[in-house]
Amino acid sequence: MSKVIAHSLFTDFDINLFKSGQHYKLYEKFGSHIISKAGMDGTYFAVWAPNAKEVSVIGDFNHWNDREHQLNVRWDASGIWEGFVPYAGKGNTYKYKIKSSSDNGVTEKADPYARRCEHPPKTASIIWEDSYAWKDKKWMKERKKNNALDAPYSVYEVHLGSWRRKVAENRFLSYIELADELVSYVAEMNFTHVELMPIMEFPYDPSWGYQLTGYFAPTSRFGYPDEFKFLVDKFHKRGIGVLLDWVPSHFPSDPHGLGNFDGSCLYEHPDPRKGYHQDWKSLIFNYGRNEVKSFLISNAIFWLDQYHADGLRVDAVASMLFLDYSRKEGEWEPNEFGGRENLEAISFIKEMNAAVYKNFPDVQTIAEESTSFPQVSSPVFSGGLGFGMKWMMGWMHDSLDYFAKETIYREHHQNELTFSLNYAFTENFMLPLSHDEVVYGKKAIADKMPGDEWQKFANLRLLYCFMYMHPGTKLLFQGCEFGQISEWNFNGSLDWHLLEHKVHKGAQTLVKHLNILYTTETALYEKQFSAEGFEWIDHGDHQNSVMTFLRKGNNEKDTLVIILNLTATPRENYRIGLPKSGTLKMVFNSDSAVYNGTDNFKDQPLTSEHKAWNNRTHSLTLRLPPLAMLALKYQ
Repeated sequence: MSKVIAHSLFTDFDINLFKSGQHYKLYEKFGSHIISKAGMDGTYFAVWAPNAKEVSVIGDFNHWNDREHQLNVRWDASGIWEGFVPYAGKGNTYKYKIKSSSDNGVTEKADPYARRCEHPPKTASIIWEDSYAWKDKKWMKERKKNNALDAPYSVYEVHLGSWRRKVAENRFLSYIELADELVSYVAEMNFTHVELMPIMEFPYDPSWGYQLTGYFAPTSRFGYPDEFKFLVDKFHKRGIGVLLDWVPSHFPSDPHGLGNFDGSCLYEHPDPRKGYHQDWKSLIFNYGRNEVKSFLISNAIFWLDQYHADGLRVDAVASMLFLDYSRKEGEWEPNEFGGRENLEAISFIKEMNAAVYKNFPDVQTIAEESTSFPQVSSPVFSGGLGFGMKWMMGWMHDSLDYFAKETIYREHHQNELTFSLNYAFTENFMLPLSHDEVVYGKKAIADKMPGDEWQKFANLRLLYCFMYMHPGTKLLFQGCEFGQISEWNFNGSLDWHLLEHKVHKGAQTLVKHLNILYTTETALYEKQFSAEGFEWIDHGDHQNSVMTFLRKGNNEKDTLVIILNLTATPRENYRIGLPKSGTLKMVFNSDSAVYNGTDNFKDQPLTSEHKAWNNRTHSLTLRLPPLAMLALKYQ
């Protein structure tokens, strides 16, 4: 047996922070780190396994023999095992073999802090380091203004494995290929940000990445860690922010993962009412355990620090907040005050957001949260959860329900579309049309629309127009921008051939131009989270199914007048009230020929009349195209 050489990267201060749940850079201490000691090159290993009586590093450098390199347990009751293994180096594969002190057998675990993992279905960790030379200094220096809450924020959500594939070779695009093709496409479409569905290593493709095992390693499916940095760098070079989907809500029970790590419930809560997700058949973190909090917050910080991510979209926040989430009566236990809130998870979320914004004040955290839990996007210091934004799930459901209706019935349902404005400014809302809306029989967004082909795509264009004119930031899933007809298939490529057809090309062009409109018209973003940035002209014309409103920025001269005709019936001589007299110009018409519209409603005279309408002193009559949005601006 070869004893490892005693060595430690931990100070007493590190240990105290770790045990108190306040060490936010554990990735600098735990895991495998290539160093030299006593004139020998090798690797320092450290792993947390307080219930172990023996921990060995096994790998291809010792023929997976658990008697060769047994780690030393620290004297300070931290539960950390560590040591230096000579000649183990970059590219070697390894795991930890852990013998439990409570007769719960032996586990072989991947390193929770590994920087690289084997390509699934292989499960070993890989000793790794890189010296990537970042070239995004300009972006990092200026990104505060690009990530600000009063800046345009238009997000393209992407699943790297299915956005586009090398069909002839039946393979994914690599990080290097994506740095060319995906970056160019997102830039061409004028999105301000891209959101990548989980890129941390995961074992099971059908989980889409939401069942993580390699929390500190970008998935090896697409290449090396430094190649993923290259992809992020390329986005930044084109002025595009990168958001990462982050999953602190649950993790899988795969044998090499975090579950039953040292023969005990180390990362998961020991009570299955708090530690097991019945819906997802996965384990829930023990948010009340300080060492687990340090692990998770360090992971959030890691992606912002080491990979220059510009924000984190936090998955399934509602499942974390409530003890009775998806549980029947008797399957959950109230908190100490008799309520349903998970107080430990709430405390963790606040600490995570506070740590992120303290260390990276120029990023955003975004909550996927579907309940009416208060102050999700309010700062921690004012009693909130501390997220920068929250997904507006109510808007998404109501809008999709409305637009799925045949237009002749819409006059009875207009309040479904206007209701979101009753609460639009209670949070910093992001409007999402995400991957969740185009799977499991829900149909593609375009396929949800009623009518013949022309009406389907006119409705689709109108939905996107409503989304972009509605207060809040935007998120659109891959393929939606050109009217993908089939449901999303994680195991295939988007149907890019559809762009040969005018209806699909028109939808894509519309989204491209909506992004330009959103990023250039200050009225659409300067007050996107404030009631001062929105004003109804008329939301009550149910009979005609027409809605009119104003979007306002810091300067009155930038105000936009928005008109939506929500039926297939053109409206001649339709009168709307105006905030003042003057001549207006058309800055957007979704019925334009370039979008495959009728193109019959252009070149209209747009000078106000001194005639009262909609409780205003001035008004204007104009012709409204079918299933279309017009945006007007004073000259």
